[in-house]
Amino acid sequence: MRILTGLQPSGKLHIGNYFGAMQGAVRLQEEGDAFYFIANYHAMTSTSDPGALKENVTELAIDFLACGLDPDKATFYRQSDIPEVNELAWILSTVCPMGLLERCHSYKDKVAKGLSANHALFAYPVLMAADILLYDANLVPVGEDQKQHLEVTRDLCGKINDLYGADTLVMPDARINEQVAKVPGLDGQKMSKSYNNTIPIFGAQKKTRKLFMSIKTDSTPVEEPKSTEDSVILDLYRLFASDSDYQQMLTDFQAGGFGYGDFKQRLFDAYWEHFAPMREKRETYAADPAQVEEILRSGADRAREEADKVLQRVRKAAGIR
Repeated sequence: MRILTGLQPSGKLHIGNYFGAMQGAVRLQEEGDAFYFIANYHAMTSTSDPGALKENVTELAIDFLACGLDPDKATFYRQSDIPEVNELAWILSTVCPMGLLERCHSYKDKVAKGLSANHALFAYPVLMAADILLYDANLVPVGEDQKQHLEVTRDLCGKINDLYGADTLVMPDARINEQVAKVPGLDGQKMSKSYNNTIPIFGAQKKTRKLFMSIKTDSTPVEEPKSTEDSVILDLYRLFASDSDYQQMLTDFQAGGFGYGDFKQRLFDAYWEHFAPMREKRETYAADPAQVEEILRSGADRAREEADKVLQRVRKAAGIR
């Protein structure tokens, strides 16, 4: 089984990215032939600064490796190192109805938020389809926000197969993880850069501790029990702590005699310990950028071998050898 997933390089990762996408993605390398790519073409729809884009790609590669991606088990590459993806995207666009793209809510949402209404943003789902279909991917993990785009991929795959033959492209299936951890931000809303409420995975110790201490709480006195309903502290602590430690904090919330400062410190300590091995690994990769580049280039070589097989099959079927 071939599994494919990609992440956009959009700046420093936060723990919402980790628990919402990266942790689950890394586990896939144990389930099958996993392909991971850094979607820097897609990132160009929202990032026009070339220096920032290049830096974001490097930082994401280092973060991905630090968080457990094993280049000996998986194929890891930059999207832009695979020129075949653009040719397949063009071929797919020849069978893609305008109405299919016009119904995609992601385009409408991003334009409403101020992004330029350009062709790349509009045709984003076609390039995403090429990312998937170019490697004969069987399984594609996606969040709810990308579910519609995977449906577009399946529609385009079906149209190509109807037109050129049933074996031209492999029909992918989606895996929608309904049990992805819900990660609240510092203000209780969903953790998001747009809300400025994020906690970095690899932040400096003193600065990050200050973020945890800034979590808003009520004015309940130290000696009184604390409300456990919709508690950002408890919701975050559950992500890092053992079951027994979480139950102990829950008991202390309800018993009284502990201040919010104590709970925030416990939360920060659990967070810091959880990511300690990853921070150490990240420092190693960050100190050797040539190694990171070699991993991406090696991954691209393998990805291009697989991509060429699919593209030649499609070219032959379409009569453009």
